[in-house]
Amino acid sequence: MIYTTAIKKAVKFSIKTHEVYQKQKRKGKDIPYITHPLTVGLILMGAGASEDVVVAGILHDTIEDSIPEKKVTAEMIGERFGDTVADLVMSVTEQDKNLSWEERKAIALDHIKSYSQDSLLIKSADIISNASELLDDYEKDKDAVFERFNASKEKILKHQIEAIGAILEKWPESPLAEDLSSLAKSLWIIGAPDFMASHPATVIEYADYDEDMALECPICHWKGTPKESGWIEHYSDLLDVSCPNCEKILLVVNYPLAQ
Repeated sequence: MIYTTAIKKAVKFSIKTHEVYQKQKRKGKDIPYITHPLTVGLILMGAGASEDVVVAGILHDTIEDSIPEKKVTAEMIGERFGDTVADLVMSVTEQDKNLSWEERKAIALDHIKSYSQDSLLIKSADIISNASELLDDYEKDKDAVFERFNASKEKILKHQIEAIGAILEKWPESPLAEDLSSLAKSLWIIGAPDFMASHPATVIEYADYDEDMALECPICHWKGTPKESGWIEHYSDLLDVSCPNCEKILLVVNYPLAQ
């Protein structure tokens, strides 16, 4: 059975929290917010996640986004869906929304390092839903889409790519790894002009180049060597090495001039 009693209860609970009690909308759009947690649940089901993980995915924003007069708590979720679900929801919930955008996102990024694989799945599905929607909106509205947010285009894109990089580093075999990697590349493409200006590639001479030299991507924080990246492009007068996660050009190597 796929559409279990617990999943049906989670859908109803999430609809009440996001739609019935507050008519919450997606940021800057006249689209019901409930479409997001339901999409997260679908992504998790497609990834073969357990019932508890799917339920937690559907509920993942209920604590963070519930209104004061209908406040959802971890205890409430635990009573209805069990402690495992409550713990998973809490693991991906921002604890202090009074902090600045930069502080909140830095904390969220740091938390990924200690996530269980179940929490990583929920976070991955959340990113896939949000980033896919952002990319679809960008196709229609271009840079105007970033006016909806409380941070700049570069900061928004960099945070999403960093989060994807942290997840892939923690769990490269995740069933959602391919989707995440593809999204990181698409996010990099629309942010490339900003990223290249603020994080230019390192330029070295061929005599200083080593396939085993240490590299770190300033966007998604992938770490490895040129050999491990597998993204080496050769040209007539240089070669460049790119990040395998987001395709950021990390290193440009100048060939010696022909004698």
